[in-house]
Amino acid sequence: MCTQSVPATALTDFQLRLEEESYRYRTPMKFGGRVVTDVTVLNVHCDAQIADGRRASGLGSMTMGVAWAWPDANVPAAKKLEVVLEIARRMAKEFEDASPTGHPIEICVDLSEHRHRIAEEIARQHQLTSAIPELAIMLACSPIEAALFDAQGKAAGASSYALLSPEHLRSDLGTLLRDDSYRGLTLDQFISPTPVASLPLYHLVGALDPLTTDDIETPVGDGLPETLGEWIERNELTHLKIKLNGDDPQWDLERVIAIHDVANQTLHRGSSTGKPYWYSLDFNERCPDEDYVLQLLSELQSQCKQGYDRVQYIEQPTARDLSRPDAVTMHRAAKLKPVVIDESLTDLASLRLAVSQGYSGIALKACKGHAEALLLGAVARHEKRFLCVQDLTCVGASLLHSASLSAHIPGVAAVESNGRQYCPAGNQAWMKDYEPMFEIRGGAVPTAILSGNGLGYSAPANEQ
Repeated sequence: MCTQSVPATALTDFQLRLEEESYRYRTPMKFGGRVVTDVTVLNVHCDAQIADGRRASGLGSMTMGVAWAWPDANVPAAKKLEVVLEIARRMAKEFEDASPTGHPIEICVDLSEHRHRIAEEIARQHQLTSAIPELAIMLACSPIEAALFDAQGKAAGASSYALLSPEHLRSDLGTLLRDDSYRGLTLDQFISPTPVASLPLYHLVGALDPLTTDDIETPVGDGLPETLGEWIERNELTHLKIKLNGDDPQWDLERVIAIHDVANQTLHRGSSTGKPYWYSLDFNERCPDEDYVLQLLSELQSQCKQGYDRVQYIEQPTARDLSRPDAVTMHRAAKLKPVVIDESLTDLASLRLAVSQGYSGIALKACKGHAEALLLGAVARHEKRFLCVQDLTCVGASLLHSASLSAHIPGVAAVESNGRQYCPAGNQAWMKDYEPMFEIRGGAVPTAILSGNGLGYSAPANEQ
């Protein structure tokens, strides 16, 4: 993919080192009918050299959210994690053995073609009766990609987002996407080299989360908020992401209205910023059809018009496989509110299929890979699609990476950050240097902090 004339910032050599760490959640998190109580984080350290001889180390990190990436109830959670981590180790070796030269995005795109072969081999070794999902494969590779981008930027003494112009990246979007309709377009036309100063925080309200003190069965007692109202007051929240069941319309309606009431009560006490609230509704693929979504919106508009008006977008209402014969379209719902795909988004073809079925846009995630996020983010901007970035209950470096991605893609409205609620232990090592990223004030994330070299953050001294 690279031309014979290698840019000075091209990667020419790198070694990868993988390590794992695990954390318990302070409170359980329920989404899509599943309850999660702990997480394993995969960190990838990359020692790299660029073409002009400079060397540096980079860090990529991601929470291994297998409950989200691989929801098959027939495979034990421990087996899923074992397989995903093995894919990561095998792919890291594949990256090293290939000894590629080029921009990290070119290297990631080229080597992505090896992922399925490796996944199939591992599936046979573990005697799995069904294929490993695409999202699980992408999840395994994501911290490797992040480490490459971070190492290149740190070696070049520049932001990774500032190394996307033709001077540093010779391949255009048409080449990277293998689609001639994007010939002549370059990533730097769509990705900002500097982060926006701040972005509102989208706070998650899980299906098990207490809204008021009456909902608390067993207090956590760790000094952090126990209820939604307390979180709103502590962080001066203005954006709430609401997890819904998708199979109980009355519960879903009552949940949105109850959350709306708590938000208004807190606002009236004068403890928020005074800015208008926004809600996103996340069904986690559980709705049986489009009519379910339409019914909820209709009932919400009838019973709580202000709450309806505050709905900014709807996320992935139905099952992730949009290519199945009985796939549900969203043409009617998208006329009322933007409807984005998340789990369905794995490549350009899936984006095009979703648009043809009525979806308004996409939710990017760093856990699907930095290369994919940049490329599909550029496509979404070029085609003027609705665009948001969400995390995977990210902690530490993975949250900083997700936030930096959000801050460099113009048009992204807010940052999602769930780890501070459910797994603050995973942030402790980063609190000294990046406390404002985890202890939110004014309802916003100060993304200007993420203006350093590479992906914008530097590992704590004991991690380097």
